[in-house]
Amino acid sequence: MSRLGYVLNLGPTPYREAWELQRALAAAVSQGAIPDTIVLVEHPPVITLGRRAGEEELHVPEGAEVEIVETDRGGRSTYHGPGQLVCYPILDLNRHGRDVRKYCRDIEEGIIRALATFGLEGTRIDGLTGVWLENPQRKICSIGVHISRWITTHGYALNVDLDPAPFTEWITACGLEDASFTTMARELGRPVALEEVRPAAAEALAEVFGLTLEELPAGGEPGLWPQPVHERIAAKPIRATRSGEAIGVEQVPARS
Repeated sequence: MSRLGYVLNLGPTPYREAWELQRALAAAVSQGAIPDTIVLVEHPPVITLGRRAGEEELHVPEGAEVEIVETDRGGRSTYHGPGQLVCYPILDLNRHGRDVRKYCRDIEEGIIRALATFGLEGTRIDGLTGVWLENPQRKICSIGVHISRWITTHGYALNVDLDPAPFTEWITACGLEDASFTTMARELGRPVALEEVRPAAAEALAEVFGLTLEELPAGGEPGLWPQPVHERIAAKPIRATRSGEAIGVEQVPARS
């Protein structure tokens, strides 16, 4: 049985701004104000450092136009930039099993299914997170998540059509010294637009987590979009009491 979920498609968005949005959405999901929500976004050049990242992983050349941000996600260092589809599932794992390892495997499954729609065979490698292509091994998608009170933030970064050089020239991505990185465009031998990949990425996660997705408008402030759940609540009379005595009944208007 599927549940309602939201998908929010954003254009190029600074990393810190998207992080603040995740926090706002996570708070709303934890309170039951909105359902599970999937954010799809693209970032300007940024290196993010997970909780296990070390200074030795950074070797950014002088003058490189890239932001460096320490985050609360798991994992080590990675790179985000234009041409990479970043996915932030904001999910309540009380609905999907309180199992962190299973959650990461489910995220990988969603990526593998999305790649399959383009004829690419993604795979897992024992002991490593993310999704890879084989013969030879090359990484196409990185994963790093944060879970607090069973609400998820952060997620995955799928290399769609970008220069993968920063993964090895600017950082030791994921702490892997000899890893090779690739993109969908390189593997398919043609340009690939993010808009081509977004629907497949969202639908694959919807299948894995049993969601029926409704698209949210990308404008406005986090949490201020019209919410069907809020409208239903607003249609009900609210009774307030003081020491057991009714002091009023009013109809609360729906917010727009």
